[in-house]
Amino acid sequence: MPLPILADVWSRGLSSVPAGWTVVKIVPVIAVLYLLKWYFNGVSNTSERNMHSKVVMITGGTSGIGAEVAKELATRGAQIVLLTQQPLSDPFLVDYIMDMRTQTNNELITAEHVDLTSLHSIRLFATKWVDNAPPRRLDMIVLCANVRIPSGGKATTTEDGLELTWGLNYVANFHLLSILSPALRAQPPDRDVRIIFGTCSSYMGGKLPDFGPEAKSKSKKDVKPVTESIAFTPAGVYATSKLALMTFAIAFQKHLSSYSRPDKAPNNARVLLVDPGWTRTPGMRRYLTFGSLWGLALYLFMWPFWWLTLKGADQGAQTFLYAAMEAQYGKGEGGWFLKECRQYKYTRPEIEDEDVQKRLWEVSEITVQALEKESALRRAKEKKAEGKDKDKDKDKDKAKTGAPDGNGTPKQRKGK
Repeated sequence: MPLPILADVWSRGLSSVPAGWTVVKIVPVIAVLYLLKWYFNGVSNTSERNMHSKVVMITGGTSGIGAEVAKELATRGAQIVLLTQQPLSDPFLVDYIMDMRTQTNNELITAEHVDLTSLHSIRLFATKWVDNAPPRRLDMIVLCANVRIPSGGKATTTEDGLELTWGLNYVANFHLLSILSPALRAQPPDRDVRIIFGTCSSYMGGKLPDFGPEAKSKSKKDVKPVTESIAFTPAGVYATSKLALMTFAIAFQKHLSSYSRPDKAPNNARVLLVDPGWTRTPGMRRYLTFGSLWGLALYLFMWPFWWLTLKGADQGAQTFLYAAMEAQYGKGEGGWFLKECRQYKYTRPEIEDEDVQKRLWEVSEITVQALEKESALRRAKEKKAEGKDKDKDKDKDKAKTGAPDGNGTPKQRKGK
């Protein structure tokens, strides 16, 4: 069949074939679009690992890249523990877990309620996890939770008074891992433990605050200038939070490696940092739409362009999966930075500066302690006020029903 058509084209020209010129014009366009999409999709993970019996804790695992990572690891047999902001009785969360169990044919998918914008909520969960004998199994922590305020957006704060981007992207991860570190160090020496941080190339534009002498002081007065020294711009705070997170990640690797195990075995917990690239996640969509309706209309109008140039969530998850399953990262000193399933060097010297790491850790520790004390006092006052309200309500009920007072004398009702 093709030979006669080619012979006809050779002898009579391309116009002899129906829609011949149209095909010639369309095919190159389709080929170029295919090559562009292939290029922007990035590299796919080719590493595999037996994930059966592995316990994986994931933040941000109900949407975007985190959901794809959780799904792929669950498909390979891992036991998934989702840290979610929603209550465990939330219908969306219940349906989501049931659907994931069905899709992955894996019943070992559970959730724990952890509000990463609340230091108290993080402590409640983490201390409950650590306070277990024998230590609970934990093979991997994947930190995908992330927030980015659109350009022109106003600063919002967490319930502890931290700017939301700084509080969730950095302080929440610092607080969670600081408490969970004993659980990581207590894992058997033959267990390959990995802590995977999600980051972004915008860290190159971050600027860590000038810690100054505050890092060496334990005074609450010295904490405020540190948190307030981060001038708010959506892009600037986001970049700084990622730079701080990466600096802390390397410090956390040193913290794990310096631990002297009772069995004298070498450290078996390793930190990896992953840049998934520009991906069509809910957070990216909010950023591109400026958090407005007219921005959403513009986003929909430009959808073909975003589809072409941005990765899908499944492609954004590929480097996370590579970090979780590549065999070479199960040994060595840790602290690797991965992008497009390849290892890269850090472009900011602060990340590997031991002095900066130490000061950042100390300041973060002081900040968390001060904020937790304030939170505890606030909860105590609220509980006390709530108790007084309940006592007043009881007194009113007794007065209405004529119940005996504290001396056993019935209270008289007033006549109308």
